[in-house]
Amino acid sequence: MGGRQVVLDLGGAEIHGDFEERNPPIALPNQRLDSSLLALDIGGTLIKLVYFSDGLLHFVKFERRRLHECFDFIRSKNLISGKAFSPELSNGHVLSVEFLNGHATLKATGGGAFKFSGKFKDDLGVTLEKLDEIDSVVAGANFLLKEIPGASFTHIDGRRKVVEIDKNSLYPYLLVNIGSGVGIIKVTGNRKFERVTGTHIGGGTIFGLAKLLTGCLSYDEFLKMSQQGDNLVLDLIVKDICGELVSEKQGLSSSTLASSFGKVISSKTTLSDYKPEDLATTLLSAFTYNIAQIGFLVAALLGLKRVFFGGSYIRGHPSTMDNISYAINYWSKGQMEATFFRHEGFLGALGALMSYNDCNTEDTERECDLEPSANMDGNLTSEHNEHSIFPYLLVNVGSGVSMIEVIEKWKFQRIIGTHLGGGTILGLARLLTGCTSYAEFLELSQRGNNLAVDLTVGDIYGEQGYSKHGLPASTTASAFGKVTSNKLSDYKAEDLAAALLSAFTYNLGQISWLVAKLSGLKKIFFRGTYICGHEKIMDKISRSLKYWSKGQLQTTFLCHEEFLGAVGAFWSYENMGIDELATKEVIKQVLLGAPYVGEKSPSWSPRKLSDNLLLKDDQMASKMELEKLRHENRELKDEVTRLLKENAELRAKLEESHNNNLQNSCE
Repeated sequence: MGGRQVVLDLGGAEIHGDFEERNPPIALPNQRLDSSLLALDIGGTLIKLVYFSDGLLHFVKFERRRLHECFDFIRSKNLISGKAFSPELSNGHVLSVEFLNGHATLKATGGGAFKFSGKFKDDLGVTLEKLDEIDSVVAGANFLLKEIPGASFTHIDGRRKVVEIDKNSLYPYLLVNIGSGVGIIKVTGNRKFERVTGTHIGGGTIFGLAKLLTGCLSYDEFLKMSQQGDNLVLDLIVKDICGELVSEKQGLSSSTLASSFGKVISSKTTLSDYKPEDLATTLLSAFTYNIAQIGFLVAALLGLKRVFFGGSYIRGHPSTMDNISYAINYWSKGQMEATFFRHEGFLGALGALMSYNDCNTEDTERECDLEPSANMDGNLTSEHNEHSIFPYLLVNVGSGVSMIEVIEKWKFQRIIGTHLGGGTILGLARLLTGCTSYAEFLELSQRGNNLAVDLTVGDIYGEQGYSKHGLPASTTASAFGKVTSNKLSDYKAEDLAAALLSAFTYNLGQISWLVAKLSGLKKIFFRGTYICGHEKIMDKISRSLKYWSKGQLQTTFLCHEEFLGAVGAFWSYENMGIDELATKEVIKQVLLGAPYVGEKSPSWSPRKLSDNLLLKDDQMASKMELEKLRHENRELKDEVTRLLKENAELRAKLEESHNNNLQNSCE
């Protein structure tokens, strides 16, 4: 039997439903009502399906582990009944679905399209034409933004506002797609894009940890819990570290997040002592802020101000969108805006549907802006002297993480920070494994296997991996993404510890690399009690930096254990262009998760902080305090020199006196 076609006519397409409805149908007024149409996106945890019925495109999803429910739904809707119609190509919006030898050939995307194609053929008699996942996601996003009025919106403080898109000025934009992991894509035109980076701390991470910590059975249940909790029960904020007065003096909000789960490390509580709602709220804020921060850093590096967020883990959830919007606005000083899709979880399935009229799938543009530039020195030496070391990035890992650019001797500025630090690792480790110390956690992690709970690219795509975008099967796609049970006892403490260590060290390495790249820095130094002296941590961070920078950056660690005594440590920091006293003061006062108030703004900052955050009086006070510390430091060194000189003189006098006594005795 020859090929026949079913026509899909997109002329006059528009959203059908009220404004607050999630994933509302899209009306196709010119589509034949007896058409049988569908397309699928089979991801790491969900199957998303778009189908046509009664003049509308409908959207439905299933858990991937319940594939049989998807098959039953397709049968019940008679979506592959064999109906076919000859195409009448009346305009450029007409698409088609093919039937070959009486069997439907459906467009499908996502890793599951490769992994489960045999199941579709055996159970439904359907052949899947497999489409690239990122191609499809971009095509779906472009379709919504260019063809469907009201398809995107902002969400700030619980309020939605429709974004009117000018087709002529849509490109370029950044698309952050939050699935089990996170893909970050620069879109420069129709079918012109590049995957610039991604992170394995995504929706699968949130849901996996949520199951273990709260006992929730579904992601929607977790989101409902998060609406009723208080993250300040577990999170460490600026006020907890330096008090209300110091934070106000530095122009910081006392409620600024310093370390997610940071309060857990100083308490004697266990998992059962916390409310599931508080745990859920803390998880959601921790990881949505992190995703938004990475999105901001990439957008800033690429010079993009428009950032769209899609993916099935957003779910139209108010707090998720508010967290992302707040973080993007905060980090960009109001120069970027987070925008969301009405059909955020169905970009891939919509893109697969759009692909029926594609005859050329090889014209994708790839110009990787994030490749290390030619002037990046890939042969950095491990020995530094006072003249060659500057400038460099100093990454201080405490309960949270602070990143400081040291420009020259005695001149440095805090660039940025992240709330996912040592306090987060140890806090989660205590809740998940019951360990009582950092050393115990590290020992557990060395005996564990993170692949027992981490989802890999191979788990999604099969043993061939995702070769088109250079992701081998062994690549971690989603930390904790393989967690299916909500019983903590079903998993080994060692495996959970190994997964925690892997997730956070690679995340720290990625953010450090982005900040260094954005600031034009070639050298990165790490310090802090959560890193130095711990071989496993240092090894993983080194590997992370090597991976993200493609070997262009060398990782160096500043550890007190390597120096002989307090004086040696003091002088080592002086040679680095800072001193231990000043470093402690800066890290205490310009903390962790908040922008630095210093001698000058980072060169890549979109604009200066607003007046209510950056007051000249506070700047002068900070400078005076630092100058005072430096002056006292010089006086202390002068005093040490004076005492050493006096000591030498006393020794000489004692020696002379001793010799005289010996001579008198002999006489």
